Amino acid sequence: MEKKTINKTKSNTKKTVSAKKNQTKKQQKKSKMYIPAHKIIGVCLGVITFCVVLLLLTTVMPGSEKSTQNKKLSSVPEVSITDRFTASENKKVQEEASIIKSSAEKPKTEKSKPAAKKDVKVTENTKKPEAKPEIKKTEPQKTESVKSNTESKNTVTASKKAETKPVTIDVKNDKPAKKSPEPAPKPVWDIPKAVNNAQLVFVFDDGGQNLSHLDKFLALPFPVTIAVLPQLAHSKDSAAKIRASGNELILHQPMQSVNEKVNPGPGAITPQMTEDEIITTLFRNINEIGPVAGLNNHEGSGITADAEKMAVVLRTASENGIFFLDSRTNVETKVPYVAHELGYSYYERNIFLDNEKTKDNVMTELLKGLTLANKNGVVIMIGHVWSADFLPEILKEIYPELLAKGYTFSVVSKCRGLKY
Repeated sequence: MEKKTINKTKSNTKKTVSAKKNQTKKQQKKSKMYIPAHKIIGVCLGVITFCVVLLLLTTVMPGSEKSTQNKKLSSVPEVSITDRFTASENKKVQEEASIIKSSAEKPKTEKSKPAAKKDVKVTENTKKPEAKPEIKKTEPQKTESVKSNTESKNTVTASKKAETKPVTIDVKNDKPAKKSPEPAPKPVWDIPKAVNNAQLVFVFDDGGQNLSHLDKFLALPFPVTIAVLPQLAHSKDSAAKIRASGNELILHQPMQSVNEKVNPGPGAITPQMTEDEIITTLFRNINEIGPVAGLNNHEGSGITADAEKMAVVLRTASENGIFFLDSRTNVETKVPYVAHELGYSYYERNIFLDNEKTKDNVMTELLKGLTLANKNGVVIMIGHVWSADFLPEILKEIYPELLAKGYTFSVVSKCRGLKY
């Protein structure tokens, strides 16, 4: 029993000894791996102080021109990028300026101007010379500081001026840039005064093709005459709108032109028609869009130059109490001759307004019409419904001035232009 107890005690002591050894080994391992924080901080501070001391020694060491120059430049506020890159040139100029007298310094200061021009931000102050032409003997550091102060003042004053009145400068020539040419003023049309309340009659052909275009002409602030083509999709509706607006409606009768290959459209009078066929065609077209106050020719150069065909047209119009307006699409028209021989009355067009779709052309033709109106008492001017994108606006714009100059506005059937 005693041996067993002794063996147990020995085994226990061995275990405790081995446990202590393991514990000491773990502590030793921990002690080897763990480094206290204050030691790390101390090492870092030592390294930093060493680097600082090394940096100070390298910058303060005598004999290095670059270190002394950098030290001087560090005390001066940085002016611009060009001054940094031209520091060596400025240094030479400053050294010469401190030795040479004021009389010999002027041309050298002028040489230094191009370097300043590169840095100048387009301002007026760059043109002005410095207030003091003489340069005193000063250290390079002071002259650089003076330059920086003057340039900063110049930029401040320039910025204030730029807020009130912007000025563009040509950097190469250092002169104010030429202003872009202003747009040419709109031409002022010289409208002559009306003589004896001269009448202006506006006729717009080719109605019946577009209702929205027609509306713009019906909205004009003066009475107009509108000629509607027959047998089109909007012929009847266009005629009804014109009558409802109180304006004058006439038939725009298609007639074959000189070039027989040109299609004059439906309801046209052609050279092959007999007298009865012409009368039938006229009555069919008038009944479609009528009642009408009159009719004029659409194209019709070939027919209006045919005296026999025009005698039928004028007689039919006269017998039914409607007038005929000769659009004069051909200088060889026989309407004046037939009317004179048979004793019929008629009207004739004086001006085409929109042969060219420009305002200048319209105004040029209108001024011609005003001259005729003042000479003859009336002028009949023809435009077209397809010019709705610009013609109504021009007439609206010029209407108040025409009215102020004494012109009156009429329709064909009520104007002074009836001829025999």
